[in-house]
Amino acid sequence: MSDTATRRRIRAESSAHDPDVVGFILDAPIQGRASVRFEAAGDAPLARALFALDGVVRVEVSGATIWVKKNAESDWATLKPAIADAIRKLLDETDAPLGQDGREETTPDQALLEAVETLLNQQVNPAVAAHGGHISVDKVEGGAVYLRMSGGCQGCAASAATLREGVERMLRAALPQIDKIVDVTDHAAGGNPFYARDDGPSPILNRPVPEGVIGWEDGQIIVDPDYLAPKLGITPEALRAGLQRGDVVGVTETGEGKDSGKTRIVLRTTTRAWAAEIDASGAAREIPPPRVIEAAAGTEKELANRVRAHLQGLTEDEMPITYGALARALGLWTPGSIAKVTRALETTMREDAAADRAFIAARAVNRGRDKRPGKGYFDLASALSRGPRTGESEADSHALELRRLKETMAK
Repeated sequence: MSDTATRRRIRAESSAHDPDVVGFILDAPIQGRASVRFEAAGDAPLARALFALDGVVRVEVSGATIWVKKNAESDWATLKPAIADAIRKLLDETDAPLGQDGREETTPDQALLEAVETLLNQQVNPAVAAHGGHISVDKVEGGAVYLRMSGGCQGCAASAATLREGVERMLRAALPQIDKIVDVTDHAAGGNPFYARDDGPSPILNRPVPEGVIGWEDGQIIVDPDYLAPKLGITPEALRAGLQRGDVVGVTETGEGKDSGKTRIVLRTTTRAWAAEIDASGAAREIPPPRVIEAAAGTEKELANRVRAHLQGLTEDEMPITYGALARALGLWTPGSIAKVTRALETTMREDAAADRAFIAARAVNRGRDKRPGKGYFDLASALSRGPRTGESEADSHALELRRLKETMAK
């Protein structure tokens, strides 16, 4: 195997919502952080290469992932390797696989930020999430990488060792261009910064957890996602994905004093929380979730509120707005700004779904010709039971949300 082939590692990941869609995940974003959708071959080299394969009906690029939709008659067993080979060959031949659709230039710092984000999301956070934590990259300046811990990592006594001995070593090995790594986490917020501890015993809630829902694995508490997901207002698939991304945060606490021998587990999304207490015998019961300390989640909530306000204030002539334009309108210019905006948009979607409102996020779209949101929008909409219905296209689903918004604003 050649050195180039070794570098072109591609991991295939099936869509949780459509058996005819598979994501081909690379080690780094394609042509910067371009987000493009192709319905036909067109002028882009990547589109021409993939649509030349029998069975490919749609191609969508989002960061380091190429999502491919096939027709119902084609077989992934033969199509997957053909697509992977076509991607490898094309990336070896050109630095502009997206043509003019990905024409934005990428600075060295932006390229490094995107590479760090990819490594964190694919190799670090899936493991860290099991402990209720999440690590993100705040910014990259002059080769210096600024990392921030949240959830169970923030304030954790072992967090410095985790960063220094694990994450930092892995990042430096994979990305030797890193000059230094800076931890910008506010560890002084406390040992459990997302939650406020109670001084008295845990509150009583007479709701026992069914046997088998909560168990232990390698010293960690495991909760059945089929039981937990409805409590948080999401699907089991969305729960698993949220734990990997850090959108769902879990914290486990050991009781002290009067609560000695008890263990409390809390899981929280942006809109809901669930908590349970396990006694020394192993019996578990649901308890009211501890109060959120607003300072810990305030920054992300503030951005979501700003995103909502800006989208609500758009005139007919200004809609729809692209993700990049939305980030710039909010004064966000640094690398990673679009990722922050899309996370804020997802927060508004969860809020709107909980309140049974039209998605204000429908007004933000990719910069492609189809004027539709990216795949993450439709995946989350589906997880919130507001995605395309059977027989309904993404375009029709998006148009329906826009009509609902217009009717709401007219009232």
